[in-house]
Amino acid sequence: MSTSSPEAVKKLLENMQTDLRSLSMECKKKFPPVKEAAESGIVKIKTIAARNTDILAALKENSSEVVQPFLMGCGTKEPKITQLCLAAIQRLMSHEVVSEAAAGNIINMLWQLMENGLEELKLLQTVLVLLTTNTVVHDEVLSKAIVLCFRLHFTKDNITNNTAAATVRQVVTVVFERMVAEDERFKGIVEQPPPVQGNTNRRSVSTLRPSAKDAYMLFQDLCQLVNADAPYWLVGMTEMTRTFGLELLESVLNDFPGVFLQHQEFSFLLKERVCPLVIKLFSPNIKFRQGSSSAASPAPVEKPYFPICMRLLRVVSVLIKHFYSLLVTECEIFLSLLVKFLDGEKPQWLRAVAVESVHRLCVQPHLLRSFCQSYDMKQHSTKVFRDIVNALGSFIQSLFIVPNAGNIAAVSAPAGGSGSGAQGTAQGGPGTGGVSGNLTTQAAFEYRGTWIPLMTVSVQGSAKATYLEMLDKVEPPSIPEGYAMSVAFSALLDLVRGITSMIERELAAEEEVAAEFREAHPDQEWQPLPGAHLVWEEMVSACWCGLLAALSLLLDASTDETATENILKAELTMASLCGRLGLVTPRDAFITAICKASLPPHYALTVLSSNAANLSSKAYSIQGQSVQIISPSSESHQQVVAVGQPLTAQPQGTVVLTAKNIQCMRTLLNLAHCHGAVLGTSWQLVLATLQHLVWILGLKPGVGGALKPGRAVEGPSTVLTTAVMTDLPVISNILSRLFESSQYLDDVSLHHLINALCSLSLEAMEMAYGNNKEPSLFAVAKLLETGLVNMDRIEILWRPLTGHLLEKVCQHPNSRMREWGAEALTALIKAGLAYKHDPPLAQNQRLQLLLLNPLKELSNVLHADIRQKQLESVLQILQSQGDSLGPGWPLVLGVIGAIRNDQGESLIRTAFQCLQLVVTDFLPTMPCTCLQIVVDVAGSFGLQNQELNISLTSIGLLWNISDYFFQRGEAITQELEREEEALQKQAQEKGETLNRPFHPAPPFDCLWLCLYAKLGELCVDPRPAVRKSAGQTLFSTIAAHGTLLQQPTWHIVVWKVLFHLLDCVRTSSTTADKEKIESGGGNILIHHSRDTAEKQWAETWVLTLAGVARIFNTRRYLLQQLGDFFEAWEVLLNHIQSAALSKNNEVSLAALKSFQEILQIVTPVKDSDKAGDALAAMGVPPVLIDPLSASGPGRPLVRSDSLVERLTRYNGAELQAPPPGEESALEDSALWWSAWNTWYRTGTDSTRPPSGPTEKLSFIPSQPFLTALIQIFPALYQHIKANFSMEDLKKLGVILHGAVSVPISSDASPFILPSYTEAVLTSLQEAVLTSLDVLQKAICVGPENLQVMYPAIFEQLLLFVEFSCKPPQYGRMETKHVANAKYNQAEWVALNYVPFAERSLEVVVDLYHKTACHKAVINEKVLQNIIKTLRMPLGLKYACPSESTWKLAVSSLLKVLSIGLPVARQHASSGKFDTMWPELANAFEDFLFTKSTPPDNLSIQEFQKNEAIDVEVVQLISTEILPFANFIPKDFVGQIMAMLNKGSIHSQSPSFTEAEIDVRMREEFSKVCFETLLQFSFSNKVTTPQEGYISRMALSVLLKRSQDVLRRYVEDERLSGRCPLPRQQVTEIIFVLKAISTLMDSLKKTQPENVDGNTWAQVIALYPTLVECITCSSSEVSSALKEALGPFKDFMQPPVSRVQNGES
Repeated sequence: MSTSSPEAVKKLLENMQTDLRSLSMECKKKFPPVKEAAESGIVKIKTIAARNTDILAALKENSSEVVQPFLMGCGTKEPKITQLCLAAIQRLMSHEVVSEAAAGNIINMLWQLMENGLEELKLLQTVLVLLTTNTVVHDEVLSKAIVLCFRLHFTKDNITNNTAAATVRQVVTVVFERMVAEDERFKGIVEQPPPVQGNTNRRSVSTLRPSAKDAYMLFQDLCQLVNADAPYWLVGMTEMTRTFGLELLESVLNDFPGVFLQHQEFSFLLKERVCPLVIKLFSPNIKFRQGSSSAASPAPVEKPYFPICMRLLRVVSVLIKHFYSLLVTECEIFLSLLVKFLDGEKPQWLRAVAVESVHRLCVQPHLLRSFCQSYDMKQHSTKVFRDIVNALGSFIQSLFIVPNAGNIAAVSAPAGGSGSGAQGTAQGGPGTGGVSGNLTTQAAFEYRGTWIPLMTVSVQGSAKATYLEMLDKVEPPSIPEGYAMSVAFSALLDLVRGITSMIERELAAEEEVAAEFREAHPDQEWQPLPGAHLVWEEMVSACWCGLLAALSLLLDASTDETATENILKAELTMASLCGRLGLVTPRDAFITAICKASLPPHYALTVLSSNAANLSSKAYSIQGQSVQIISPSSESHQQVVAVGQPLTAQPQGTVVLTAKNIQCMRTLLNLAHCHGAVLGTSWQLVLATLQHLVWILGLKPGVGGALKPGRAVEGPSTVLTTAVMTDLPVISNILSRLFESSQYLDDVSLHHLINALCSLSLEAMEMAYGNNKEPSLFAVAKLLETGLVNMDRIEILWRPLTGHLLEKVCQHPNSRMREWGAEALTALIKAGLAYKHDPPLAQNQRLQLLLLNPLKELSNVLHADIRQKQLESVLQILQSQGDSLGPGWPLVLGVIGAIRNDQGESLIRTAFQCLQLVVTDFLPTMPCTCLQIVVDVAGSFGLQNQELNISLTSIGLLWNISDYFFQRGEAITQELEREEEALQKQAQEKGETLNRPFHPAPPFDCLWLCLYAKLGELCVDPRPAVRKSAGQTLFSTIAAHGTLLQQPTWHIVVWKVLFHLLDCVRTSSTTADKEKIESGGGNILIHHSRDTAEKQWAETWVLTLAGVARIFNTRRYLLQQLGDFFEAWEVLLNHIQSAALSKNNEVSLAALKSFQEILQIVTPVKDSDKAGDALAAMGVPPVLIDPLSASGPGRPLVRSDSLVERLTRYNGAELQAPPPGEESALEDSALWWSAWNTWYRTGTDSTRPPSGPTEKLSFIPSQPFLTALIQIFPALYQHIKANFSMEDLKKLGVILHGAVSVPISSDASPFILPSYTEAVLTSLQEAVLTSLDVLQKAICVGPENLQVMYPAIFEQLLLFVEFSCKPPQYGRMETKHVANAKYNQAEWVALNYVPFAERSLEVVVDLYHKTACHKAVINEKVLQNIIKTLRMPLGLKYACPSESTWKLAVSSLLKVLSIGLPVARQHASSGKFDTMWPELANAFEDFLFTKSTPPDNLSIQEFQKNEAIDVEVVQLISTEILPFANFIPKDFVGQIMAMLNKGSIHSQSPSFTEAEIDVRMREEFSKVCFETLLQFSFSNKVTTPQEGYISRMALSVLLKRSQDVLRRYVEDERLSGRCPLPRQQVTEIIFVLKAISTLMDSLKKTQPENVDGNTWAQVIALYPTLVECITCSSSEVSSALKEALGPFKDFMQPPVSRVQNGES
């Protein structure tokens, strides 16, 4: 119930009346005035109550009177009465019915009581009630009341003192509260304060309102009092203590900061009074140096006094906290002082309270921020904030660096101090407790022998001081050991916590704003205000060094897990904050500290040491104190949990890890895990450290890069305690989670992480160089892990990630390192391909290629193990993702195809497996554009030389691929053409030309062309087996699938594929090595026909040429429609020619076979009704001929011919062979003539005899070759006969002659030559004759103009005839006769030409038989030539190589003459035969009177046979020549006569034996000669006088000769006496005698009128000579003589003389 309610008022009135009654009762006796006053007071009250409605107001108005009785009561100084009065007064006050005047009276009364020392507590109570219930007391009254309280504070009574102190405090508060209330009332009214005329007069308070004025006066006097000056306002003060004054100042400042901040007057007081006061009071503390002054010192310095000092620090704390903004400069001084108090030379208690004060600042981050803004960020200003932090750091350091290691507490008493000396007792410090400190579980720090316990001093975040609150202590307290350290430690942690949480809150707020801004204005860039950031950065920059120094030291010294945790947390939050603010150096420094703490002491890790070196060079000096970054102590008292191998090359063999190291490691993991985004470049430090820790703990990477505890195999040196063993899985899990969490990092941070891992990996690689130590695979494993978890944004990290693995790791010489690099890379690629990307890979071609690219790059690595890995992964990718590779195929195929010959078989085998898989399973799924690559790759496997079987299999694959093309032709065509259009469009846009191989052929055809080209390359592989297989495949595919190609493409096939191949093969064959190959490796024997490279190439050449020729043959019509078929034909012929002329029998022979094939010695059918056959010739089964059911892409081929527009569809469409029109004839003849020229050149070159000396034996063509060559001619001739000229015939002749002249090598002779005795022609000779035969037959049926060639043919044949006697020479080559050649020596054997020559002769006769009458034959004197040729064998006769020759010659001559002489006679007048007659005469002469003797072994029968031949000749003369003497030149007849004459007498040979004489005399011959002579001598049909003359001449010659012989005989006989004459002479005479008898017979038979008179005379004249011979002694002569003399009986009777007309 409120004091103003009617009930309360009523009660008040009742109470007052009661009080007054009581008073009057008490004072009735002793103090009647009082009694009266009391009674009148009752009346007064009743009156007021009766008269007024507002009773309280009335009461207040009259309060002086109302109060009077009570004041008088107090004046009695009677305790009971006084108490009663005071109670009554208090009641009035509490109802606020006391006026100002009354209040003054009351105060005066109270003052008297005070001076009398009465009711002190009640007084205080009354004052308090008076001042608190209302505001009527002001100015002097108020000051009197306050002084009263102060006076009571200094009484002898403790209770009073304390109560008074409390009252003073409350009163002071009340004064200020009033002022606050007053300000509140006037808040709305703005008044213009008069300008302040300088602040000289301290009392210029005219501007202040009443309450404010009171407060001002009070505060001013408090300052005066503390400063030990007289007060201005509190008049009547008797004494005052500084401690109390300071407390009051502190409480006012602390409770009413607003007053000072809002009113200039008060601010002025603060600046002018309070601060100087504080600074003055601090002076003893500042000057004092612990231990510097002693009692004996002459001028003792005023020593610090704990109560004042402590209170000053409290005041300073308040000033700084509340009025920092007013007192910037002053605060700078205070803070600097505060920093100084932490100095080691100050008393221990001073340092303790200073630390507490600093702690108070540390929990106010906003304040710290202000310091930073006001001092650290200003030029020429103390870096206060930095100094505070550094001072804390130094302070902590100094606690560890104790001058004497005694009890720290013992030092705390100031030397020469008050008796309180060493109050504090040791708490088991290292000095006294010895080792006990290690065993206690108490938390503590320990560093280099100094052991400092750690206490719990305050709750985190609040600075609850202990010593600053000891307001009752006068003597400095003893500080327990470790207290200062604990406070400093808390201060540090709070400082870090405060700053970081404040800045992070603000950062978060800023980010929120930024996000909102971005949402609102997506197009604009949000610009933060720079100010805030600058402050944050400055704060961190200012404090980080000191913090780091202190925290590092504490971390090193900490023995308590919780403390360690806190320190690590502080370092971690700092690192994270620096990271967020982008302050790299401090961030790295903190991280380095954590890293170093994780590793064993003195662990050589370059990243960290270099970083630490940068820091330790910065020693921060704080007004003479330096903060060193202390290096860790080596002797640690930590529990060792692991011993392991160092990763670096440490001097010592093993290193130990303590529990604290593991704890630090966890912090490091935590840092990386939670703050990865701000680590930036310091990922390097973090990861390097983790790598080393992982190594020491023996964790090794497993599948996917996760680290698992390694096996014990790692070495005996790794020892893990069970404690750490249980931790390991956790650590490895956290490690994995750390990298898993990289998926939450932003792109930049992720890049930092990757870069760090890469550089870490580089270091590990550096270390692994040059030694076979197990390398650290941490970085590689973690790169893999990071890649795997970031698959969704793999693009951004793919290049650095794979780039590093590719260029560095996979190329590393250490195999384990390499292996892991490849493992990581391939795992990433496989994962990348398997990952469900969005959009899927199939639609994101770029990404797919990006993923596959490193796989391709691996091909550049030379190490086989890497390539093996690569290929295995390709195999896996094919098996898992083969169907969806799409645009990635070129890359995959590129990898498969990137084989090199230096790579070893196993690699090639693996790669080939991949290729086989592709060809068997994936051709249909890949884009058709990749088919060409498949062909290339398959080709490259064919070309590799490591594994022959693979080469051969890959050729098989090419065949399979071609089949696939064939089956899927249409689909492939469509897809390729679509693709082509797109490319074409692109190219046009760029203004380039489309660049692809074999352009402009259609794309599908290009595919075929690539296939052919690849096979073509394989056809010239160095290995014969590959060449053979490839060649067969190439020609088979062209044969099987060539129909699919468009016509223009055939042009490319011919020129770019086939001819190119022929060129290459020709070049290789001609340059191939002739060295013998010993054996084909292993035990394979090589046949002698293939034992040199040259011979092996020969086989290839043969195959290739045959293949090309076959294509030309089967595809003739198709090719003929190409514009340049003629050129192609020429080129092909050129190839055939060069092959035919190669120095290899196999090649040359095969070339001719190909020649025969392309000449289609079986010519293609031209009638269109036989189209089926033509198709069959082209390799197309005729079943398909049905224009409607055209299967396969039948494409029209338009021929660019003006003569005939042909439209040919093929492969199941109608095939029109070209009509037999002139155009095709023309074209054909050109082709045939081209062929003829080739044949001619080939023939000429191959049969031309070697020109030089034949020691260096040149190549001599083989017989089969020559045979084949010549056999081609007849067929060829059929096509060129129309224009075959004399010139050509001559050329032919040269070749035929040359071919026949070529000798045979002796080792081949048994196969080709028959035994010498058999007269058989070789096939070559037969071919030659056949050729001539064909020619002459053609001429025979040909037109007239052809007949001029007859003579040439005769000429040729006659040349051959001469071979019978004179075998041809082949150059200057020595040839042996076949009989003398030894089979196994390399000699050349001349053929047996006799059968050939004889056959030729027969042909001549035969031909002459047919052609004797032809004009050309007559004109060209063929007959003469025949005779001339025959003259040789006829003349040689027995000297001929073969007996049959001359016999044949004779018979031939006879036959020829029998035909030719009539012709000759016929043309006698023309003179065309004039030259023949002498030739003929000579021939007869040579034959009949041969110079050669018959062989000795000639039997009589043989001789007689031969003689019969001679006789035949004479008979021919007698029948065919002499009868026609008038048509024959005279001298020829003369010659004949002479010959007959000679024959009739002297025909014997002088060498006959006696026995054979009569046979060998050729009597029969002589007889015939004679008879002929005689017959023509007495021919009665003398038609011309010339003829008669011949006969006469013949006879007279004969007779004269006989006469001579006889005479000579008679004479010789006479002379010889008894000696017989020589046998010849006897024979001769006998012959003459026989001749005479024959003559006589002839004369008898002749008509007498035919005989000339002279002849008779001559005959009769012989008689006497004969008679003379009778005396001869030889019986043979006698018998002959007898026969000769017998016929003379007819002359014994003279004939009857008859006169004839005209004769006398």
